[in-house]
Amino acid sequence: MENLNPEKSFKKKKTPIIAFEKGKIPPQAIELEEAVLGAMLVDRKGVDEVIDILKPEVFYKESHGIIYEAINALFHEAQPIDLLTVSAQLRKTGNLELAGGDLALIQLTQKIASSAHIEYHARIILQKYIQRSLIQLSAEIIEESYEETADVFDLLDRAESRLYDVTQGNLKKGSETAQKLVLDAIKSIQNISNQQGISGVPTGFDKLDKLTSGWQPSDLIIIAARPAMGKTAFILSMAKNMSIDHNQPVAFFSLEMSGEQLIKRLISSETGLSSEKLRTGQLEKHEWEQLTTKVKRLEKAPLFIDDTPSLSIFDLRAKARRLSSQYGIKIIFIDYLQLMTTGSTKGGNREQEISTISRNLKALAKELNIPVIALSQLSRAVESRPGNSKRPLLSDLRESGAIEQDADIVSFIYRPEYYKLETWDDEEASPTKDQAEIIVAKHRNGGLDNIRLKFVGKLGKFENLDVFDTPFEFHSKMNDDNPFATPTHFASPTEAFESNPNQGNPTDDDGLPF
Repeated sequence: MENLNPEKSFKKKKTPIIAFEKGKIPPQAIELEEAVLGAMLVDRKGVDEVIDILKPEVFYKESHGIIYEAINALFHEAQPIDLLTVSAQLRKTGNLELAGGDLALIQLTQKIASSAHIEYHARIILQKYIQRSLIQLSAEIIEESYEETADVFDLLDRAESRLYDVTQGNLKKGSETAQKLVLDAIKSIQNISNQQGISGVPTGFDKLDKLTSGWQPSDLIIIAARPAMGKTAFILSMAKNMSIDHNQPVAFFSLEMSGEQLIKRLISSETGLSSEKLRTGQLEKHEWEQLTTKVKRLEKAPLFIDDTPSLSIFDLRAKARRLSSQYGIKIIFIDYLQLMTTGSTKGGNREQEISTISRNLKALAKELNIPVIALSQLSRAVESRPGNSKRPLLSDLRESGAIEQDADIVSFIYRPEYYKLETWDDEEASPTKDQAEIIVAKHRNGGLDNIRLKFVGKLGKFENLDVFDTPFEFHSKMNDDNPFATPTHFASPTEAFESNPNQGNPTDDDGLPF
């Protein structure tokens, strides 16, 4: 017979037990946050150890971030930091109740006895914050990736840029107080005074360094010229001076020449062996010894060359970020701007593309806080000018006025010798042989000038031009009693140059166009 007793026919349903420990909560370290704040309240040494590591936003618990912000404010005002002063600061800003009141502060001091291991604890808190930032960033990237209208290259660039910011511990750069900026500026000025006026990356060219104080961080520098003026030779000379002589890590992006061609030019410049000899391999025994000996400095140079053709601006930014993270590069060279692409499938004319590229190069310089130097072509307007007026102008920049607008410095390379002009168009009518002029036509943070350099065509390099480059018979201001004496009383190389209307270097007569 069928059992009709409902209690026996059906089993009683059990209420489900929710296991919260299996759920996901954001990475956090509340106990360590309490330990760090308590140590800062009882021991000033603890404040000194972690004040540069933590920021208010790294704390998971909002009240802890508010307390840390009060401690940070007292620190920058050089005020004592303890239970009473922090309570007064919170009351002053109206945040005492948000921080949990005086009782919360008292409880923090009771949980710690000293500031031992405070730095280690602070770094764990920072790691938890980075984990939370990555989770949030990943969620945003996933959401943006589902948008059909999103440009994939823009998306990649934004994603990599934000990931780079996280690795630098600076997810979002906020505004800074005038007090902090003034202190940073004073510290920078002190550093400059200790480095003999060079605050940026030195070029190796004395007069140019004097004008610019070296290439400055976050600056976009455009170096433009017509073909065969020596654009590549000029930036290669600077790259060699920086990486070999000053041991500065340099990134060189070549879109025109291969890495092997560039390194052969550098070998020629470093060893003094002509490009033709290196190209044919016809070297004497002593030249082979010279090659193997002098090339060792170049081998050890912190120089990173990328010869990817048709490089897009987004790929360049990604590679530059990696080089900055891994090797700490101090400057970027790009040869040259018009060979770059935007990498976007969107339509647009070439002028718009160049505008996008120059704008992104400026953004890259600011993001990495290093100078970015890009070569640029000039229009044919220079060649069509009548007479001897072949000096480039800002209006000659090719394809876009945005280059001039975005750049902090625009300079031109001018070699009158290329145009068969034997003398400079100055009062002294000095010879142009083996000389070039660097024309600084725009300088956002400094003066303008025309700087003459020595151009050694057969070695593909530029050098400083000084009194020792002048022929003997034209040395002026000699001692009348001793015509063979070396003129040692010039005020400067410039004075010697101006006193010598026939300055030149007759030995380098095998110049090759670069």
